[in-house]
Amino acid sequence: MTVLLLILGLIALLGGAEALVRGASRLAISFGVSPLVVGLTIVAFGTSAPEAAVSVGAVVGGTTDLAIGNVIGSNIFNILVILGVSALVKPLIVHAQIVRQELPVMIGASILLVLLVLDGRLQQYESMVLVVGVVAYTTFLVRQSRAETRATKQEFAEAVASEPEAGWDRHWATQVGLVIAGLGLLVLGSELLVSAAVTIAKSLGVSDLVIGLTIVAAGTSLPEVATSVMAAARGQRDIAVGNVIGSNTFNILFCLGAAGSISPDGLGMAPSVLSFDIWVMLGVAVLTLPFFISGYVVTRMNALVLVGFYVAFTAYLLMEASASPALPAFADAMIRYVLPVSVVGLVILMVKSASSPKPTD
Repeated sequence: MTVLLLILGLIALLGGAEALVRGASRLAISFGVSPLVVGLTIVAFGTSAPEAAVSVGAVVGGTTDLAIGNVIGSNIFNILVILGVSALVKPLIVHAQIVRQELPVMIGASILLVLLVLDGRLQQYESMVLVVGVVAYTTFLVRQSRAETRATKQEFAEAVASEPEAGWDRHWATQVGLVIAGLGLLVLGSELLVSAAVTIAKSLGVSDLVIGLTIVAAGTSLPEVATSVMAAARGQRDIAVGNVIGSNTFNILFCLGAAGSISPDGLGMAPSVLSFDIWVMLGVAVLTLPFFISGYVVTRMNALVLVGFYVAFTAYLLMEASASPALPAFADAMIRYVLPVSVVGLVILMVKSASSPKPTD
């Protein structure tokens, strides 16, 4: 039965991703909104619906560790795995607006979260501030897109129209229907996969926090995986990148904000979250900066590095959860060798990008 749920969930995710990308990209042109903004809003927020549902449901059910682990783990997974896998399918060209505006917003939201929880708790009023922030950010994006020049809109229109358009989805009502159907299938598929995965993890005695950081985080991020990979394969790389950056911002501002807002006592942070997990989330957010500004493209080599980091992160969590005797040696190797080499590589990327021509749009 569990295997059947996994298969059905995967089918729903693939179908939902196809419908959502097709509907959102066509809808962008119908309403004069750029695909980048569609990726940062409709697609990003829609594919983050599972994270919001899981986080709020976890608070209602009294498992706040699951809510926190879900959001932090999802943000790590989104960048390391989704951007990595999408770039392996097709190198991702990064729009200049991502580097100028959206990436700093995501990093800023990550820093804000770290500052708010340094006392060990995300208070209810602080959670409400996060929700207000996501409303203001979304409103700004839409207004900004509507004010774009005719030349910019035409550029986006040509990018979306580069693929032959089927006659049946030309009307805006059909496009809206595709977006709604796609979101519904994504949420359904994610729920089926997470349900099956959590059942297996619980039977193995894994903690709520580790489940949230790994299985639930990966499961609720599968809509982003399916959507970004499908968008990259279809050439909608603005949606592929915007979906990841927008989802991470949305996860912090809305998912944690909504979860904390319904809890009178706010959300308490486990010591391991404050000492390790949340700093990994912040580090991964900052990691995107040198990758993005290095030629404004995420290459396949970059993608391998991102996926490799996630494998190392997951291995650390699993060894820690199982009290593996290999953990000290693994951690020592990461600190002594992997991290210094990674930092040197990132510095080289930053130096090379400083002399590279930058996009003007």
